Amino acid sequence: MKSFLGEDFLLSTPTAQKLFHEYAEEMPIIDYHCHIDPKEIYEDRVFDNIAQVWLGSDHYKWRQMRANGIEEMYITGNAADKEKFKKWAGTLEMAIGNPLYHWSHLELKRYFGYNGHLCTDTAEEVWNLCNEKLRSGLTARKMIKMSNVALICTTDDPVDSLIWHEKLAEDTDFEVTVLPAWRPDKAMNVEKEDYLNYLERLTEASGVKVRSFASLIEALKVRMDFFEARGCVVSDHGMEYVVYEPAAETEIERIFTKRMKGDFLTREEIRRFKTAFMVAMGREYHKKNWVMQLHFGVKRDNNRKIYSEVGADAGVDCILSPAPMAELADYLNALAVTDELPKSILYSLNPMDDAAVGTIIGCFQDASAVGKLQQGSAWWFNDHKNGMINQMKSLASQGLLGNFIGMLTDSRSFLSYTRHEYFRRIMCGLIGEWVENGEYPSDDRALEKIVKGISYHNAVRYFGFEDMGGKNGVRTVY
Repeated sequence: MKSFLGEDFLLSTPTAQKLFHEYAEEMPIIDYHCHIDPKEIYEDRVFDNIAQVWLGSDHYKWRQMRANGIEEMYITGNAADKEKFKKWAGTLEMAIGNPLYHWSHLELKRYFGYNGHLCTDTAEEVWNLCNEKLRSGLTARKMIKMSNVALICTTDDPVDSLIWHEKLAEDTDFEVTVLPAWRPDKAMNVEKEDYLNYLERLTEASGVKVRSFASLIEALKVRMDFFEARGCVVSDHGMEYVVYEPAAETEIERIFTKRMKGDFLTREEIRRFKTAFMVAMGREYHKKNWVMQLHFGVKRDNNRKIYSEVGADAGVDCILSPAPMAELADYLNALAVTDELPKSILYSLNPMDDAAVGTIIGCFQDASAVGKLQQGSAWWFNDHKNGMINQMKSLASQGLLGNFIGMLTDSRSFLSYTRHEYFRRIMCGLIGEWVENGEYPSDDRALEKIVKGISYHNAVRYFGFEDMGGKNGVRTVY
């Protein structure tokens, strides 16, 4: 029997072990999509205890605690941190087969040197060990450095001042590059009650008085220039699904004027507005050579009671099925026919969409970039062993796995970089299995290129970070 979380965890063949330990293990991390607060990086946040690191904003854990019958006061409420931690420990011991079990123990091992397993009986021991490590200097920056991170892209609203990115760029004591990423969801979500208030904030930030759809796009272009000057090379959109219902410019302006009067829109009007918005954004990304990320296939905030008490990202979201994949294809085509399709990464929360996404990206590849369209790594509810394997198998079957840009954390936690190790072990296990089965030759040169590429080099090339100087040899800011 293998030991728990041993040296060859998830590496079941000699080839897999070689691929991971010789090629993947020591590669730096490009975390091109996360939700870490750049202010906390700049200020080098000090955490009082392990509960603050683990439970402060982790809706993955909140969701499982509710499934274990834990009262909300111990999850998002005002219970003492130690009591929350003990409730999590009791939940974790029931999480056999859940990725949180592996992630949590990888974090305990890599950052805190704990080689046991967390459960009700060991909760006190782990609490004391982790808190001692945190008090002795395990700060936010230390966690990042321990993880061999070269570059981080945060997630930032168009009206953000990016002051913390500017400060980090000037900080010569911190060698990790931290760049903003453009997330204009609030500018697109015309159906939201606070939409007009947001437009006032955008007017103030851009200096462009937003009173029409044309001026909305102009204001966003001003802010995109501001982001670009601070190193931004990637955008991100979160949506239920990608819509495509085109309409004439006059119709879009009519819809915008209606909303500016305070009226709410019909479903058809919302769809037409969002189509025009996304086409306009795609064209601008192409001009700037930015990467466009599309996250879709999710139905959010389903439990309205918890949402009203906790707010968004509370752990009450689910897979949306089905997402209209034909509209996604039509949207990409609308940009491609005028040669304005940017490099794009497509993430569906529905694992049933893997093959569809794989075939869609194959329709729009061209010589402007290697792997111009990417199927994003297994996202959110698919971010586990089976989900990652299925996503990579589907991608390999439909396209070129060797050009895949690999893993990201998509997390708010400074401990989440072990997810890259988890992914790399699973990736090496899968490739190793193919080699051992005689499905791919045991060619060290080719395998090293593939494994190191997926782990690091492909992302560096795809986002344009290579040979540009700066911290850690990746893109400098300014």
